[in-house]
Amino acid sequence: MKPTFAILALMAAAPVAAAAQQMTVTRAAEQAGRIGAAETFTGTAYVSMAFGPNMNDVSAGHVTFLPGARSAWHTHPAGQQLVVTSGTGWTQERGGEKIVIQAGDVVWCPPGVEHWHGATDTTAMSHYAIQAVVDGSAVTWGEHVTDADYHGH
Repeated sequence: MKPTFAILALMAAAPVAAAAQQMTVTRAAEQAGRIGAAETFTGTAYVSMAFGPNMNDVSAGHVTFLPGARSAWHTHPAGQQLVVTSGTGWTQERGGEKIVIQAGDVVWCPPGVEHWHGATDTTAMSHYAIQAVVDGSAVTWGEHVTDADYHGH
Protein backbone atom coordinates (compact mmCIF):
# COMPACT_ATOMS: atom_id res chain seq x y z
CA MET A 1 0.00 0.00 0.00
CA LYS A 2 2.86 2.41 0.68
CA PRO A 3 4.06 2.52 -3.00
CA THR A 4 0.50 3.23 -4.20
CA PHE A 5 0.11 6.06 -1.70
CA ALA A 6 3.46 7.60 -2.74
CA ILE A 7 2.49 7.50 -6.43
CA LEU A 8 -0.89 9.10 -5.70
CA ALA A 9 0.81 11.82 -3.64
CA LEU A 10 3.23 12.58 -6.48
CA MET A 11 0.40 12.67 -9.03
CA ALA A 12 -1.58 15.08 -6.87
CA ALA A 13 1.46 17.38 -6.49
CA ALA A 14 2.36 17.38 -10.21
CA PRO A 15 -0.30 19.86 -11.34
CA VAL A 16 0.80 22.29 -8.61
CA ALA A 17 4.43 22.10 -9.74
CA ALA A 18 3.45 22.53 -13.38
CA ALA A 19 1.30 25.54 -12.53
CA ALA A 20 4.28 27.26 -10.89
CA GLN A 21 5.81 27.86 -14.32
CA GLN A 22 4.28 29.49 -17.35
CA MET A 23 5.14 29.61 -21.01
CA THR A 24 6.46 32.89 -22.30
CA VAL A 25 6.21 34.30 -25.80
CA THR A 26 8.85 36.70 -27.07
CA ARG A 27 7.49 38.70 -29.97
CA ALA A 28 9.60 39.18 -33.08
CA ALA A 29 9.55 42.95 -32.52
CA GLU A 30 11.22 42.41 -29.13
CA GLN A 31 14.16 40.48 -30.63
CA ALA A 32 16.40 43.39 -31.49
CA GLY A 33 19.21 42.71 -33.89
CA ARG A 34 22.40 44.44 -34.91
CA ILE A 35 25.03 44.40 -37.61
CA GLY A 36 27.73 41.88 -36.67
CA ALA A 37 30.94 43.32 -35.24
CA ALA A 38 33.76 44.03 -37.70
CA GLU A 39 36.09 42.04 -35.41
CA THR A 40 34.12 38.83 -35.99
CA PHE A 41 32.55 39.24 -39.46
CA THR A 42 33.69 40.24 -42.94
CA GLY A 43 30.97 42.02 -44.92
CA THR A 44 27.45 42.61 -43.65
CA ALA A 45 25.93 40.10 -41.26
CA TYR A 46 22.77 40.92 -39.29
CA VAL A 47 22.60 39.10 -35.95
CA SER A 48 19.39 38.74 -33.92
CA MET A 49 19.19 36.69 -30.72
CA ALA A 50 16.45 34.08 -30.97
CA PHE A 51 16.89 33.19 -27.30
CA GLY A 52 19.49 33.73 -24.63
CA PRO A 53 21.13 31.06 -22.52
CA ASN A 54 17.90 30.05 -20.77
CA MET A 55 17.87 26.30 -21.50
CA ASN A 56 20.86 24.73 -19.74
CA ASP A 57 23.05 27.60 -20.95
CA VAL A 58 22.03 27.12 -24.61
CA SER A 59 21.49 30.17 -26.81
CA ALA A 60 20.56 30.73 -30.44
CA GLY A 61 20.90 33.59 -32.84
CA HIS A 62 19.47 34.13 -36.30
CA VAL A 63 22.17 35.43 -38.62
CA THR A 64 21.66 36.79 -42.13
CA PHE A 65 24.76 37.13 -44.30
CA LEU A 66 24.62 39.34 -47.38
CA PRO A 67 26.56 38.10 -50.44
CA GLY A 68 30.28 37.92 -49.63
CA ALA A 69 29.75 38.13 -45.85
CA ARG A 70 31.16 35.49 -43.53
CA SER A 71 32.19 34.86 -39.95
CA ALA A 72 35.79 34.86 -38.82
CA TRP A 73 37.40 31.53 -37.97
CA HIS A 74 36.07 30.37 -34.60
CA THR A 75 35.46 27.41 -32.28
CA HIS A 76 32.75 26.49 -29.77
CA PRO A 77 33.54 24.67 -26.51
CA ALA A 78 30.32 22.62 -26.71
CA GLY A 79 30.01 22.55 -30.50
CA GLN A 80 27.54 24.42 -32.69
CA GLN A 81 24.44 23.47 -34.63
CA LEU A 82 23.53 25.55 -37.69
CA VAL A 83 20.05 25.35 -39.20
CA VAL A 84 19.98 27.07 -42.60
CA THR A 85 16.67 28.90 -43.03
CA SER A 86 17.12 30.57 -46.41
CA GLY A 87 19.53 31.07 -49.27
CA THR A 88 22.81 29.40 -50.11
CA GLY A 89 26.06 29.69 -48.20
CA TRP A 90 29.38 28.07 -47.50
CA THR A 91 30.98 26.55 -44.43
CA GLN A 92 34.46 25.19 -43.96
CA GLU A 93 36.45 23.42 -41.30
CA ARG A 94 40.09 24.52 -41.00
CA GLY A 95 42.09 22.41 -43.45
CA GLY A 96 38.95 20.97 -45.06
CA GLU A 97 36.97 21.57 -48.22
CA LYS A 98 34.46 24.41 -48.49
CA ILE A 99 30.93 22.96 -48.38
CA VAL A 100 27.77 24.42 -49.94
CA ILE A 101 24.87 24.74 -47.49
CA GLN A 102 21.28 25.58 -48.43
CA ALA A 103 17.88 26.21 -46.84
CA GLY A 104 16.84 23.16 -44.84
CA ASP A 105 20.39 21.90 -44.25
CA VAL A 106 21.62 21.29 -40.70
CA VAL A 107 25.33 21.51 -39.92
CA TRP A 108 26.93 20.10 -36.75
CA CYS A 109 30.36 21.44 -35.86
CA PRO A 110 31.92 19.46 -32.98
CA PRO A 111 33.48 21.10 -29.91
CA GLY A 112 36.81 22.78 -30.55
CA VAL A 113 36.70 22.40 -34.36
CA GLU A 114 37.81 25.63 -36.03
CA HIS A 115 35.43 26.69 -38.79
CA TRP A 116 33.66 29.57 -40.53
CA HIS A 117 30.30 30.01 -42.28
CA GLY A 118 28.61 32.65 -44.38
CA ALA A 119 27.00 33.56 -47.68
CA THR A 120 28.39 32.71 -51.08
CA ASP A 121 29.89 35.53 -53.11
CA THR A 122 26.63 35.94 -55.07
CA THR A 123 23.81 34.84 -52.72
CA ALA A 124 22.62 35.72 -49.22
CA MET A 125 22.17 33.05 -46.56
CA SER A 126 20.43 32.95 -43.17
CA HIS A 127 20.74 30.39 -40.40
CA TYR A 128 20.05 29.78 -36.75
CA ALA A 129 23.28 29.26 -34.81
CA ILE A 130 22.73 27.23 -31.63
CA GLN A 131 25.46 26.76 -29.03
CA ALA A 132 25.99 26.24 -25.31
CA VAL A 133 28.05 28.22 -22.81
CA VAL A 134 30.94 26.41 -21.14
CA ASP A 135 32.91 28.19 -18.41
CA GLY A 136 31.27 31.51 -19.33
CA SER A 137 31.91 31.37 -23.09
CA ALA A 138 30.06 30.00 -26.13
CA VAL A 139 32.63 30.96 -28.77
CA THR A 140 36.32 31.70 -29.20
CA TRP A 141 36.97 33.98 -32.16
CA GLY A 142 40.05 33.76 -34.37
CA GLU A 143 41.33 35.72 -37.35
CA HIS A 144 39.28 36.77 -40.35
CA VAL A 145 38.84 34.36 -43.25
CA THR A 146 41.08 35.68 -46.02
CA ASP A 147 39.66 36.37 -49.47
CA ALA A 148 41.92 33.58 -50.79
CA ASP A 149 40.45 31.07 -48.30
CA TYR A 150 36.91 32.33 -48.92
CA HIS A 151 37.26 31.98 -52.71
CA GLY A 152 39.15 28.69 -52.41
CA HIS A 153 42.49 29.81 -53.86
